[in-house]
Amino acid sequence: MRSPHHITAHPYTNPYEELASLDEGPLDAGPLDEFLVEDTEREREEAGAQDDPWAPPNHRRGGRRKRRGRLAGLPLALKAVVALVVLASFLGLADRWALLYAERRAADTLKTRLDLAAAPEVEIDGFPFLTQLADERLDSVKVTVPDVAADRVSLAQVTATASDVRLDADGPTSVHGADVPRLEGDVLLSFADLNRELGASQVTFTGEGHDRVRARGTLPVAGHDLRLRAEARIVRDGDRGIATHIGGMRLDIGDLATYRPGARTSQGLHLSGKSAARLAHETRKAKALLSIPAVVRRLGVPDSLVREALRNEDRLTEITGTPRFVRQAMRLNLVDLALDHPRLLSLLGFDPALLDALPRLTRPVLADQLSLGFRLPEPPSGQLRLRDVRVEKDGIRVRLEGADLAVGRS
Repeated sequence: MRSPHHITAHPYTNPYEELASLDEGPLDAGPLDEFLVEDTEREREEAGAQDDPWAPPNHRRGGRRKRRGRLAGLPLALKAVVALVVLASFLGLADRWALLYAERRAADTLKTRLDLAAAPEVEIDGFPFLTQLADERLDSVKVTVPDVAADRVSLAQVTATASDVRLDADGPTSVHGADVPRLEGDVLLSFADLNRELGASQVTFTGEGHDRVRARGTLPVAGHDLRLRAEARIVRDGDRGIATHIGGMRLDIGDLATYRPGARTSQGLHLSGKSAARLAHETRKAKALLSIPAVVRRLGVPDSLVREALRNEDRLTEITGTPRFVRQAMRLNLVDLALDHPRLLSLLGFDPALLDALPRLTRPVLADQLSLGFRLPEPPSGQLRLRDVRVEKDGIRVRLEGADLAVGRS
């Protein structure tokens, strides 16, 4: 048995001698050596590949060849259809451009020859336009002219549509005039324009029925703003004009009196119902009125009652407070009394300047201020006439028609 502390002794070797012995002969090739050889060869191949010059890939040539191949594969008929579509698109654009150019030239020509404030709007219908122009015949032309002066008023809008227009032209770019065998139009006389242009902007016009217009507002007379009321009946005046028959004219002087121009008994200057009824409580005015024999005769009050009323105020109040006296007082034409008894009118509350101005507001004068009539210009050739006149919500609308008209010729 060996002792646990026994150590086996090995002979001593020098490590440097072992290294020297390795260099004396070739080593046998093992698995590790084969791996190193393969790795070295791979590195050489990669190094050789890196020596070649680098160039980016050319995608354009391949894509172009692909597109050429696609177009080359299309049928000939389909190519022809595509070409026709492209050509038609260009022709359509050229046709629309020529149409817009012709419409603008026509608008400028009409503005100049008709002396209009603004160029009208011209719309030429029909497609294609170039073939119509080459044939010197247009299917339909619509012209809209805004704000046309007509006598004392302005026409808000004039619209006319001409059909089968025959052109007088030397070529597509040289049009001298046109013949219009048939024309239909529409004229609007706007209430908004009438309110602005007539009655010093203080009278408003509104429609009332299919042929009547109502006028309401104020009219300045001798420093007083009198309330104006009138009715106008719209009628056709011949073939080219409209007229207004003014009726129901009255001017209210506050609640004191009403003035109606005219020579009839119901017309003139008359006390209002409130003003006549106040005479029963205004002793001084009532006595002044009954002290004039001409007034007493018109009132129909017996002389005995008048003398008694002038001596007794209770009796005066009893007479002037009766409904019959109020009605009779309202029938008095104060314009006649103003000449002979100006102090009486002043006592009743009338301004002498107003009494002097009212008789000058005759029916013709007021009717002229409220007139809505106008006449269409007479064409140099052909016929142009009004067909229908109608009152609408926004104004007076007039239908017109024409035949055998010539446009653009001297």
